[in-house]
Amino acid sequence: MARHRNAAEREAFLEQATADFEARLARMAAQPAQWVEFIETVALWGARYSARNQLLLMMQAAQRGMQPRFFLSYGKKDGSSGWLKHGRQVRKGETAFRVWAAIRRQPSEEQAAEMQAAGRPVRRDPDGRPAVQIVGFRLESTFDISQTDGAPFTVPTVQQVRRQRLSGAGLPHLLTGDDPTGAFDDLVQLIKHEGYGFDLAPPGSPHLGAANGVTVGSPVMRVQIRDDVDAAHRVKTTVHELAHIRCGHLGNDPQAVVQHRGRCETEAESVAHIVCAALGLDTSAYSDAYVLDWAGGDIDLVKQTADTVLRVAKTILQDLAGDTDTEPADTGPAQHPAEPVPAAAA
Repeated sequence: MARHRNAAEREAFLEQATADFEARLARMAAQPAQWVEFIETVALWGARYSARNQLLLMMQAAQRGMQPRFFLSYGKKDGSSGWLKHGRQVRKGETAFRVWAAIRRQPSEEQAAEMQAAGRPVRRDPDGRPAVQIVGFRLESTFDISQTDGAPFTVPTVQQVRRQRLSGAGLPHLLTGDDPTGAFDDLVQLIKHEGYGFDLAPPGSPHLGAANGVTVGSPVMRVQIRDDVDAAHRVKTTVHELAHIRCGHLGNDPQAVVQHRGRCETEAESVAHIVCAALGLDTSAYSDAYVLDWAGGDIDLVKQTADTVLRVAKTILQDLAGDTDTEPADTGPAQHPAEPVPAAAA
C-alpha cells in the first residue's frame, strides 16, 4: 500500500487538498452545472462519503484521469476486511487514494475537558465517564475496484440489496407491479416514523394545490402526493418530501423557510436524485432548475448544503437497505486537519 512517506509529502498533500476543496466549492457556488456534476458523482458512488471525502476522492480521480466506481481498503492480513475479504488483491504498484477516517477511542477526563473547552461535545456513558467517540481524523488508504484483481465482485447497490432481501430465495429478481422500485411502501413508513401522516390526493386538494407533492408542518403534520402521477414519479416525489423533513426544512419560522426556499428545494431535489439513482430509477430527466442562482456565490452555504445532502441521502439509503457490508460509515472532518488530529484539536 502506498503511503505518504514523510511529513513534507503529507503537508504538501494537505495543502493541495485544501486548495482544491475551496476551489471546487467556489465553482459549485458560482456555476449550477458544477453542483449537478457533484450530485451525479455522489449518486454514482452510492452516497457513501462525507462531502469533504467525496471532494477529496474527486480531486485524486481527476489528477489520475480515472473514473472510480467503488472503493474499499486493502484489507487486514486475515482477510476479514477490505478487498481481501472479497477475494481480491490490490495490484502491485497501484497508488492508494486517501480519505479521512475517524479515530474512535475513549478520551481521558483531561482530554474530554480540552474537547469541551474547544467547543466540541463529549458523549458520556450512563456512569458519567467519557464514552468511546470520534476524537480526531487521520488519512487512510483506499483503492478502487479497477485497481484490484481476483474473485468476481458485483458493486453493491441499494437496489440489489433490497431485491436480495425481498426475494424468498435470497437472490436478485426483477420487481413487478406498479412500483418499479419496491420502495414506495417503505418510504411512506419512513415518513410516518417522522410523525407525519401520508395521503395520495387529487390535484387541487387542500394543501396540495397544483404541486406534485407537499409537506405541511405543525399542527397539520401531513405529506400529500398527487394520485395521478406515474409510479416512478410518485416514488421520486415521496423521497423529495421525506428529504424536506429530514433536512429540517419544516421549521417554526415560515418566513425563514421562504427566504431559503432555493436552498431547501435544492437540498430536497438533490437527495431525491441520489436516492432514486440508488433505487435504479431513470434519473435522466433530473433538472438543474432548482440550483439556478440559489447559492449566490456563497461558498459556506454550498458547503453546508453539500454536508446536509450527503448526510440525509446516506441515512435514507441505510434505512431502505441496511448496511451493505462495506467499510465503516464515513463521517469526515469539518475541515482538512493535520494528520492525525489529537483528541483536543478542532
